[in-house]
Amino acid sequence: MTRWPLRQVAFVGFGLIGSSLARVMREQQLVERITAASRSSQTLALARQLGLIDIGYADPADAVRGADLVILAMPVNATESILRAIKPALSAQAVITDVGSTKGNVVAAAEAVWGEVPPTFVPGHPIAGSEQSGVLAGRANLFAGHKVILTPLPTTQAEALALVTSLWQRAQADVLTMSVERHDSVLARTSHLPHLLAFSLVDTLARESNNLDIFRYAAGGFRDFTRIAGSDPTMWHDIFLANRDAVLEALDGFESGTRLLRQAITTGDSEALLGIFTRARVAREHFTHMLAGTAYAKPMTAEKDLTYTVQPGGRMNGRIRVPGDKSISHRSIMLGSIAEGITEVTGFLEGEDALATLQAFRDMGVVIEGPERGRVRVHGVGLHGLKPAPGPLYVGNSGTSMRLLSGILSAQPFDTVMTGDASLTKRPMERIAKPLRLMGADIQTTGERGTPPVSVHGASTAAKGGLKGIHYDMPVASAQVKSGVLLAGLWADGETSVTEPAPTRDHTERMLKGFGYEVKVQGATASLRGGGKLTATKIDVPSDISSAAFFLVAASIAPNSDLTLEHVGINPTRVGVINILKAMGGNLEVFNEREIGGEPVADIRVRSAQLKGINIPEDQVPLAIDEFPALFIAAACAEGTTVLTGAEELRVKESDRIQVMADGLAILGISAEPTPDGIVIQGGQLGSGEVVSHGDHRIAMSFAMAGLRANGPIVIRDCANVATSFPDFLGLAKRCGLAISASE
Repeated sequence: MTRWPLRQVAFVGFGLIGSSLARVMREQQLVERITAASRSSQTLALARQLGLIDIGYADPADAVRGADLVILAMPVNATESILRAIKPALSAQAVITDVGSTKGNVVAAAEAVWGEVPPTFVPGHPIAGSEQSGVLAGRANLFAGHKVILTPLPTTQAEALALVTSLWQRAQADVLTMSVERHDSVLARTSHLPHLLAFSLVDTLARESNNLDIFRYAAGGFRDFTRIAGSDPTMWHDIFLANRDAVLEALDGFESGTRLLRQAITTGDSEALLGIFTRARVAREHFTHMLAGTAYAKPMTAEKDLTYTVQPGGRMNGRIRVPGDKSISHRSIMLGSIAEGITEVTGFLEGEDALATLQAFRDMGVVIEGPERGRVRVHGVGLHGLKPAPGPLYVGNSGTSMRLLSGILSAQPFDTVMTGDASLTKRPMERIAKPLRLMGADIQTTGERGTPPVSVHGASTAAKGGLKGIHYDMPVASAQVKSGVLLAGLWADGETSVTEPAPTRDHTERMLKGFGYEVKVQGATASLRGGGKLTATKIDVPSDISSAAFFLVAASIAPNSDLTLEHVGINPTRVGVINILKAMGGNLEVFNEREIGGEPVADIRVRSAQLKGINIPEDQVPLAIDEFPALFIAAACAEGTTVLTGAEELRVKESDRIQVMADGLAILGISAEPTPDGIVIQGGQLGSGEVVSHGDHRIAMSFAMAGLRANGPIVIRDCANVATSFPDFLGLAKRCGLAISASE
C-alpha cells in the first residue's frame, strides 16, 4: 500500500496538467516538497507565487535530484533528451511517469537512454484537458471523473504501478491499464483524429475567399466541432508526429467513411445515409454501456444505489396508458429486420431491454429510424441480409434478446458473440442452446452453468449444411425457448415444430403471421417450414400487461381507487394476472375489446376490492409468470392464505423472485414461506422497512405499490433497472396517486 505523503515529487514541465496535479497534491497533502523544471523562468516564478512548488530549476537534473516520484509533463518530442538529462541525477528507487498523449515514442525514448525501460517507469496518459494551457489554467478537479490510462510493461515494478495508480485515484480519476500499442491505436482514433480534423476544417475554411461570411454566420454545430482547434498547436504538432503510424491508419479509416458518405449523397442513396446517421446517433451511448457493463438505456441509469422511498397511503385514480409491450417491441424489431421492406412500428417500448435488441440489429447492418416517441421505422434486409457485427453484440440485461437472437444467429453465415451486463451473465442459456444444437447449430455457453457470454459459430453451421428442422418437446414451458427455435426454423431445411408442456405467450407465432409467414398452431404445438419470406407490415404495440399489472394490483389494494388502463394487450397467453386477481375477488372490468395487428387489446377498469387468499391454479402460472411479484403484494394484502406452486421458473429470472420477494415481505411483517416451486403467503398488515430489489425491476415496482397499504414508509434499494421495462414508472405512479420519490 502506498504511504502518503511522499518526501519529494519533481515535475519536468509545468503547464496545465502538471499544475493541476500539483494542486491535487497540495490540497490533499500528498507530498512534503514539490520541485519543478521549466524552460520558462516566468512559469516557475508564477508557480512559486501560487504556492504550487517549493523551488524551480532551469536544469531538469536539479529538479529531480532526491525525488521519490518524477512526473514528465513536457511535450512528448522532448522525452528522450529530458531522460538523458535527468538520468545521472535520478535515485535508483525513483518512480518515473509521464502524462503524454502517445506512449510508443515514450517507451522508445526510455529504451534509447537506458537500453531497456526501467522497472520503475510507468507510462501514463490522463485523458483530461482544456483549450487553455499554462500554469494559470490548472485546477485540482481537472481529472475528476476522467480516465487515466497507464501502460505498464511486463517488467514494470508492482510497487511503482501501485504508486502511480494511487496518485491518479487521489485525483478522482478512473484509472485503466492497456498495452502501449493498444493505447496509441485507440487514442489516434478517439483523440488525435478529432483534433486533426478540427484543425484541418478551420484552416481550410479560413483560406477560402469568403471566409469572413463563413465565420460570421457559423452556427453552434460549427463552434462545437471546431472548439478543439483552439488547442496548443505545438503540443499537437508533436503528438501527430510522435504517433504518426496510428494517426495515418485512423485517417485512412475516416477517409474511407467519408467516401461512403460522398457516394451516398452523389447517388441519392437515402437508405445508406440513414444507416450511417442512425448508427452514429446512438453509438457513443451504446459503447459507454458496453464498457461499463450496464443495462442499455436512454438516458443511462446505471447507478446501483438508486433508491425509492414510498410514503404510506394514497389511492389510484384516473385514466392512463402504460408503456408498450416489451415482448412485442422486441419481436417487432427482430422480424422487421429480417423482413423485406420497411416496417413501421408505433407504441414501441423505449426501455433498456427493447433498445438493446434494436441496437443489436443496427450492429448487424439494419437501418432503423428512431425510436422517437414510440415510433420506429425498420428497413428490413430480408432473411439473408444480416451482416457480421463489428464486435460482440451487447444486450444489456435482456434475456429475451439473447435467447431469441440465439435462434436467428445460429442460421447466419458468420460468427457472433453475445454479452450482457452482470445480471444477465448469471442467467441460464443452455435451455435455448440445447434445441438449437439438435438443429445442427454450433453454439456454446460459458462455464458449468451454461451462462453468457454465448458464442454462435454460424459459419461452422453453414459449412455443415445449415440447420435442419426438428420437433422439440420443451421440458419446461418457455416462450423464449419456443420463439428461439421457431425463429431458427425460418432458415432450417424442412419443418420445425415445438410442443410446450403448458401454454406460453404466442407473440412470435402471431407476429410471424402478421409478416405473411405461415405458422401452424395445433393444440400445444406450433410449426413452420423454412425457406419462406417475411413481408414488411405496420405494428401498433399494445400496452404491456406486465407493466399494467402493478397498477391493477395497486388499484385493487388501495382504498377508494378507480383506475382505467387503456389499450392493454390481453393476449390469451398473458391474462393470468387478470384471472388471478378476479379469483381473489378483484373488481376488474375488461371492455372495448378489439384486435390490432393480430393482437387482442382492451381497456381495463379496476376498483378497490377486499381480496381473498387462494390456491393459485397451476394452469394460470405460465400466463402470469412475469406478474407474480406484483401478485405477491396482492396476496400480502388479501384476507387469508395464498399458495403458489409450479412456478420454479421464477427462481431464474433477473433475480430469484421467490426468495427475494419472500425476504422483502418478511421485512415488512408479512409471513411468506418460499417453497422449491412457489410460495405460501399469509395476508396481513404491511409494515415499514427497507427492502432490496437486487437490481430486479419487477421487484422494485412491486414493493413500491406495497406502500399504498403500508403503515409506514417503505425504502427500496437498487432500483436503477426499473428502466428496463418501464421508463417513466415514477412519473406515472405519482400522477395516479402514489407518494414515491427517488434518490441516489
